[in-house]
Amino acid sequence: MTPEEILKLPSMPAAAPSYPLGPYRFINREFMIVTYETDPVALRAAVPEPLVPNEENLVLYEWIKMPDSSGFGDYTESGIVIPCTFNGEPINYTAQMYLDDQPPIDGGREIWGFPKKYALPKLLVASDTLTGTLSYAGQTVAMGTMAYKWQEAPGGCEAQAKSMTKTSCNLKIIPDVDGSPKICQLVAYNLENITVKGCWVSPARLQLIPHVNAPVADLPILRIVGGKHFVSDLTLPHGRVLFDYIKDAAG
Repeated sequence: MTPEEILKLPSMPAAAPSYPLGPYRFINREFMIVTYETDPVALRAAVPEPLVPNEENLVLYEWIKMPDSSGFGDYTESGIVIPCTFNGEPINYTAQMYLDDQPPIDGGREIWGFPKKYALPKLLVASDTLTGTLSYAGQTVAMGTMAYKWQEAPGGCEAQAKSMTKTSCNLKIIPDVDGSPKICQLVAYNLENITVKGCWVSPARLQLIPHVNAPVADLPILRIVGGKHFVSDLTLPHGRVLFDYIKDAAG
C-alpha cells in the first residue's frame, strides 16, 4: 500500500476496516430514558472539569435500540448521560456506554471518544411494559421499566426533536505508544436531520447494581423523575474539539 492509499483508509485494520467514513445515519432509533436525581458529591466526581454538573443533580439513564445504523449494523446500547454546562452553555456529557457490537465500539471510541465497552443491553416490550436490561460479564447491572406508550410527551415530536439538537460531548482519551496521553479532549457533536416518529412519557422505575467494571450504580438513585420513550431517525456527524487537556491546560 502507498502512503496515499493508507491515508484514505477509514479505520483499522487496513485489510478490512472496522467502520466506513461518516456521517452515520440511524433509522428507527428507539430510546428509553429514565431520569433520576443523584448524590451531588458523586455527580461532581463523575464529571470532568471544566464541565459543571446541573444544579438539579439529574442523571439520564438510557437504553437505545438501533436496528438500522449505516456502517454499524443492528445493535443496542445502554449508559449514563449527565446534563451539564460548559462556559455557561447547556451540554450533555456521556459518562458510560455499554453495547453489543464491535464496529460502533471501535468507531465511537476512535472518532468521538464515546466511553463504550462491550456488554449485553436489551430493550423490549414485555406485555404492557417497556423494559431495559444491562448485563456485564454475566451479571445484571441495570434494569429499567416504564409503561408502554402511556401518554404522549408534552410538546410531542416537535419538542423532542428540538431537544435532540442540544450539544453533547465525550471525554476522549487515547494513549501514545509509550502509554502517555496522546489525545485527551472533550469532543462535542450535534445530531442532525432529526425526525421523531413518536414520543411518550410515563412513570418509571430503575434499579442499578454495583459492579466494578460497569459502575453504573456509582451514581446512586435518590429519586426517580420519570421515563421517556421515543423513536427517531437521525444523523450522527463527525465531532469537533471542545477542550484540549494537553494544549488548553498547558496554556
